[in-house]
Amino acid sequence: MKKYLLPFLLCLVANPVSAELSQQGEFYAKLNVNGQLADEGEDSFSEIRSNNSWIGVKGDIRLQEALSVVYRLEWKVDITGEKGVDNLTERPQYVGLRGRFGELTLGRNFTALWMAQGKIDLYNHYEGDIAAIWKGENRLSDVATYTSPTWHGFHAVLTYQAEKSSAGDDAISAGLFYGDANLKSSAWFVALAQDFDVAGFDVTRASVQHKLGAGKLGIMLQRQDPSAGGDARNGALASYSHRWGEWEWRAQLQSMEDDRTYNLGFDYHLGKQTKVYAWAAHIEQDDNPDRRYLALGFEHKLSIDF
Repeated sequence: MKKYLLPFLLCLVANPVSAELSQQGEFYAKLNVNGQLADEGEDSFSEIRSNNSWIGVKGDIRLQEALSVVYRLEWKVDITGEKGVDNLTERPQYVGLRGRFGELTLGRNFTALWMAQGKIDLYNHYEGDIAAIWKGENRLSDVATYTSPTWHGFHAVLTYQAEKSSAGDDAISAGLFYGDANLKSSAWFVALAQDFDVAGFDVTRASVQHKLGAGKLGIMLQRQDPSAGGDARNGALASYSHRWGEWEWRAQLQSMEDDRTYNLGFDYHLGKQTKVYAWAAHIEQDDNPDRRYLALGFEHKLSIDF
């Protein structure tokens, strides 16, 4: 059924069936692909990677004074997938209400702890993603997500995952946020979040990012502890990006005890929606051979209101 999804979405955008469908939301997509050389401890090899390209529709539709319905249906697209293999994977998909009380949605969503990374992880979705050595990068199904109204720049997020069955366990992720993750309306983004038995771990994350002229400096601290017992581990991350005309330089260092990731690269913007990029990543882990990657790729985004 999924092979018919993209043509259906394109037809919906291009040919609304009635006037009632106009101004209902936005169709959007991101295509991000790179070629890379990889050395994962044995012989090096080349590959073409689709780095979490996606398609989706989302909307915020006013129902009455101070009350709106919000929705999002998004799928990851592996545009380098093998023939005959399903190349669509579910990403955030939910529906809910937004009003003076805040926002409440039901469906599939990222956790509050995941949201606490803001835009600090400069290599999200690439080989050097913080998930390479950190826990907590979870997108959960069967969740209710509550986002509070903003008060003096602060807001809170609470994610609750249902048990799903009488033998299941629930999970909670909660976070307190200040500022703007995109650093557009505020020069600061600050977050403190906690996972309680999410995907088998209790995780605490503290984040801060500050805009310094054309540069952005970010720092994250994390402590992760297996819910069933075991040794807790501590880690830190520092990232810095600097925009110089059409060029943007990005550097990132991450640790988790003796594990390390190093990322260095740049983007060259060809417009607001398109860029080419290059990066190098080095990942060190006690239990695995060192991994090294060198990539060159491009990204294009699009959006259409309907």
